Amino acid sequence: MIRDIPVLALTPGEPAGIGPECTIRLAHEHPELRLLAVADPQLLAAAANTLGFELPIVPWQPGDTVSAGKLHCFPQTLVQPARAGQLDPANAAYVVSTLKSAVRLVRSGHAGALVTGPVHKGVINKAGIAFSGHTELLAELSSLKKVVMMLAAEHIRVALVTTHLPLRDVPDAITQINVRDTIRITHHELQHRFDIKAPVLQVLGLNPHAGEDGYLGHEDLQVIQPAIDDCRHDGINAFGPVPADTAFTPPRLAKCDAVIAMYHDQGLPVLKHAGFGNAVNITLGLPFIRTSVDHGTALDIAGQNRADASSMVVAALTAQRMCQ
Repeated sequence: MIRDIPVLALTPGEPAGIGPECTIRLAHEHPELRLLAVADPQLLAAAANTLGFELPIVPWQPGDTVSAGKLHCFPQTLVQPARAGQLDPANAAYVVSTLKSAVRLVRSGHAGALVTGPVHKGVINKAGIAFSGHTELLAELSSLKKVVMMLAAEHIRVALVTTHLPLRDVPDAITQINVRDTIRITHHELQHRFDIKAPVLQVLGLNPHAGEDGYLGHEDLQVIQPAIDDCRHDGINAFGPVPADTAFTPPRLAKCDAVIAMYHDQGLPVLKHAGFGNAVNITLGLPFIRTSVDHGTALDIAGQNRADASSMVVAALTAQRMCQ
C-alpha cells in the first residue's frame, strides 16, 4: 500500500552543481519511491531536459498526495537562473531556504525523512550567510547543541566528534563532554535507527599512536579515555583510544559496529576510499531522519549528463529503510 512507503523530502542542494541531475536520475531510476523535491521546478525541468528524461514534475502543496512514479515538487524560486558549473552567491539564500522548508515539512509530518543533495559552503558564506554545513544547520533548526555526523558504507560506519573545523581548532574542541556525547548519541541511534541491540564502538585517539602514553600529546589519556570510561560505566560497549593508523584494518573493523573519529579527515578518507559513491551521510541525534550524499557539488561536470546518482540513491534507500 502507498501508505507503507514513506515520503522523502529531498533538497537538490547547490543549483549549479550535480544535485538537480542526481535528483532527476533518482526519480527516473526508482519510480517506486515517493519523492517530494523542495526546489525550483524550472531547475528540475532543465535537469530532466539535460538528461533526456520525460519525467512528470508535479507541483505540490501541503495536503496534496505524494505518489510513486512521479517527482512531486514543493515550489521554491531561484533568485537568479542557475547556470551549470557557475556558482552565484545570489542563490545562496535559496539553498538555505530549501533546507529550512524541507525541515518544516518533515517535522510537521508531510514527509517521513529528509534527503539532502550537495551544497557549496564557500558560496553560501560568500553571500554573507554563516554556514559551516548541513549537520550544524540542522542542529540549529532543531534547537540542539549536539548532533553527530556519521558516514556509512557497506562494511564501515564512521561517526565524528568534530565536523567542519579548521585543523588547528580541533584539539580545543576535543573535550570530555564532546567525546562522551558523541559516543552516547551514536550508541543510541545504532540501537533505535539501525536495530543493533548491543553496538560495539571503537574510539580513536587524537594523536599519533593514541598519544604514546602521554609522550605524543595529553588528550588521549586526559580527555578521551575518561570519556570512554564514563560511557562504559553507563553500559555502553566502547573501547579505545585506538591509534588511527591501525583502527581501520579488517580485523579491527570486524570487531565493531562503528568507529568514533575525532575529526573529519581522520576517519572520512578511509571510508570514502572504501565506499565512495555508495556511502551515505547520516545525521544522528535529530528528532527526524536525515541522510545525504557522500560527495560535493562536482561543478566541473555539472550540466554535462555525467553525474553519477549512486550516492543519492543510497541516501534515499537508506532513509526509506530507516523510516520503515
